[in-house]
Amino acid sequence: MTFHRFPLYVLRHGQTEWNAEGRMQGWADSPLTAQGRQDAARQAALLADEDLAGFSFWVSPLGRAMQTAEIALAAYPAGATPHDDLREIAMGEWTGRLRDELVVENPTAFAGDSILGWYDHAPNGEGLLALEARCAAFLATLDGPAVLVTHGITSRMLRALALGQSPATFADLPGGQGNVHIVRDGRHETLS
Repeated sequence: MTFHRFPLYVLRHGQTEWNAEGRMQGWADSPLTAQGRQDAARQAALLADEDLAGFSFWVSPLGRAMQTAEIALAAYPAGATPHDDLREIAMGEWTGRLRDELVVENPTAFAGDSILGWYDHAPNGEGLLALEARCAAFLATLDGPAVLVTHGITSRMLRALALGQSPATFADLPGGQGNVHIVRDGRHETLS
């Protein structure tokens, strides 16, 4: 695999009410908390020191990502273009469920070598292979440097693919809210 030819700045949405509660969101949504709005403001401050001339701006259409983009990208009046491929991995029947309850109910799904492999076990969920295909298709459409406002698992998959890494390594990439991840020239950097 080869790394993506254009620089990418990847932001995860700020903390939401469901993040704070430990609930699975997937394609459902909950609003940003006060901490989530602070996370987005921190991303705006981090981006203020970056030269983003010539970049395109893209955002997941889910409300939490749109709210984050409004704050984090406020200095860029054109805003970000929504794109369905930037949505979070769909959680199927686990949507809205507490992660702690799911671990108790499905211990084998949460056991194993991959800390994020359990996303493949959500009944009627999207699964990691489908997410990989969706992220690869999105990256193939980019014709220049871009800023992407997305979600935790989608962010990791996009970055793994852009780095030319096996998607199986996506769990090794850093996560977190309030950071800005940069993929450039086959390298990864996190601004925090």
